[in-house]
Amino acid sequence: MSITSFYFLLFYALVLLIYYIVPKKGQWVILLLASLLYYFFSDNGFLIFYPLSAVLVCQAGIWRMTQVRERAQARRAAGEDPGKEPQRKCRRALAAVILVNVGALFLLKYINFGINTVNGIASLFRKGELLHGLDWLVPLGISYYSLTLIGYVADVYFEIAKPLKNPGKLALYGMFFPCMLSGPILRFREDGDPLFAPHPFDYVQVTRGMQRMLWGFFKVLVISERMGKIVDTVYGNYGQYPGLYIWIGTVAFAFQLYTNFSGGMDISLGIAQTFGLKLPENFERPFFSRTISEYWRRWHITLGVWMKEYVFYPILRSALFAGLGKKLRARFGKKKGKQLTTFAGMFLLWFTVGVWHGGDWKYVIGSGLLHWFYIVCGELLGPVYAKGMQKLGIDPKAKWVDGLRVLRTFFLVNIGFVFFRADSVGDAWRMLGLSVSVFNPGILANGSVFTLGLDWIEFTIAAVSLLLLLAVSLLQEKGSVRERIGRKRLPLRWLIWYALLFYVILLGNYGPDYSAAEFIYQGF
Repeated sequence: MSITSFYFLLFYALVLLIYYIVPKKGQWVILLLASLLYYFFSDNGFLIFYPLSAVLVCQAGIWRMTQVRERAQARRAAGEDPGKEPQRKCRRALAAVILVNVGALFLLKYINFGINTVNGIASLFRKGELLHGLDWLVPLGISYYSLTLIGYVADVYFEIAKPLKNPGKLALYGMFFPCMLSGPILRFREDGDPLFAPHPFDYVQVTRGMQRMLWGFFKVLVISERMGKIVDTVYGNYGQYPGLYIWIGTVAFAFQLYTNFSGGMDISLGIAQTFGLKLPENFERPFFSRTISEYWRRWHITLGVWMKEYVFYPILRSALFAGLGKKLRARFGKKKGKQLTTFAGMFLLWFTVGVWHGGDWKYVIGSGLLHWFYIVCGELLGPVYAKGMQKLGIDPKAKWVDGLRVLRTFFLVNIGFVFFRADSVGDAWRMLGLSVSVFNPGILANGSVFTLGLDWIEFTIAAVSLLLLLAVSLLQEKGSVRERIGRKRLPLRWLIWYALLFYVILLGNYGPDYSAAEFIYQGF
């Protein structure tokens, strides 16, 4: 069921109505039932037993930890020393939960990694596709519910989060339907308890949530779908569209992906807000970033936080890396040895991030190792860059310098997007070669850009919409736009929101081939 479809809106409206009619203590049950129904009626809803099985495995692990700790506490109360055995048993329970969930994730999703590796090698020799993927086996939102549940069980192990005794509540936490399409990844310490708490009807929260949903529809239907036509034209036949065409298609993909993903987030977070829930933000205007590190603090925020807490920090604290760090410090000195150890841990982190994005080497490179390379180069060349600025007498805090940094970061990110969007690593390399070997700036003046899937009217709508997105994003850097509009007089408030509503209705990209259900991140 598409999150932008008419049927979903009817479903959502019915759930919202029932949610505020039933007794407050039963609201979480309505959300659970809605989540199960939403999943069941999705494209591969028959695979619902996968997330339910993951919930049961996690619940079993939590029960085991709780049982072990209660027995240890009873022994301490009786004056006995339980020793380290309870900790070892809890660690084994956590390991079992991680093994089962990560094992299922890799088996279901990353069996295609091996298949795509074979096909990628074949594509280098233009042999075509040798093996066929098994995407139909991958349940909706597997990466999101897996990471959400694993993070929660880990927090229970470290006694950061309280253990849930009700498997229904754990199922709601892991399968909350607005998060199934593209996140965000939840953390129980911040997002768990509010899911089960009573929420009285709040007119301001409901209207603000719907306003955010409307902004998400604007991004997805008006901008992303139009950008997608340019992207499909260029990437579908890059041999016919070399040089500047490839860069136009890649920048269009950057905005297609951003408006698609962040627009989906706006819809999801807006839905949650109408239920009285505040979910974590996942985007903060990432294309305004001055460095790659800042970009990842603004792009897919909850994934970055999860990866740092549950992958990067455990890697650095592991016995293997403790030994590696000791050897590197002995050989290269304390400062350089520590830096090299961190770089090695970051390599594993970014490899994991790349694999998380999909079972293909193009994701490992485009969303993983390439960004590791950027960050390492930034760390190593940072002092050289600072000295060069000082010698040239340039103020590193000048606004024009920040502007150049933003453009530089956007350019580097777009190189990664070439790998992300291309059909294979081989195609990505060929496209990058054609993008610099063919010089054709004349296409900007002779009207050739109107052959990329959009005529001049559609192109004008896309350009105006992007300018509107830019204007709102600049205002968002200074604070909430919805709150600012909310302080305006009633007629002006209604005029703004109705104007946006009719803008989406009249200019949303619809048609016989339109499928707003296919969010780019849906498969994750």
